[in-house]
Amino acid sequence: MTAFEFQNQVVNLEGFIHQFALKYARNEEDAKDLAQDTMLKACMHYDKFRTNTNLKGWLRVIMRNIFINSYRRSSRRIVKFDSDSFTVQQGETDFYSPENICNKDFLDKQISMLADEVREPFVYHMTGFKYEEISEKMNIPIGTVKSRIFQARKTLSGNIENN
Repeated sequence: MTAFEFQNQVVNLEGFIHQFALKYARNEEDAKDLAQDTMLKACMHYDKFRTNTNLKGWLRVIMRNIFINSYRRSSRRIVKFDSDSFTVQQGETDFYSPENICNKDFLDKQISMLADEVREPFVYHMTGFKYEEISEKMNIPIGTVKSRIFQARKTLSGNIENN
């Protein structure tokens, strides 16, 4: 089968692909994107399609994999942390809301109230150091580092809920 013939078969299944994409996306725009990505990926990798294989099934597998990968990617969105202001933001925005700015003072105060042995590894961790690096820097076991960071999170979480 030539690439042109394969592409024609995939284009002829566009309605099926879109309907199936709606089951995953549950949103018209996301379904269109998912269907388009599926068709594009199928056409790019037509050489991997075996002639005696069920094309609809093959397209479903491609779509499922695209959906799962995009879901995983979105669930691992980058959490930005500004170590100077201790402001946490999710996603790609580059501005701080007034609420985040107001919370800065509160967070600074709460972090400064932590015991030194708990605060120091927590601040290192929040500035991007890995557990192993903190362990070496502070000359304490890695389990202690993890425990102290957990204690700091637990304390801060309790303080935030109480206020």
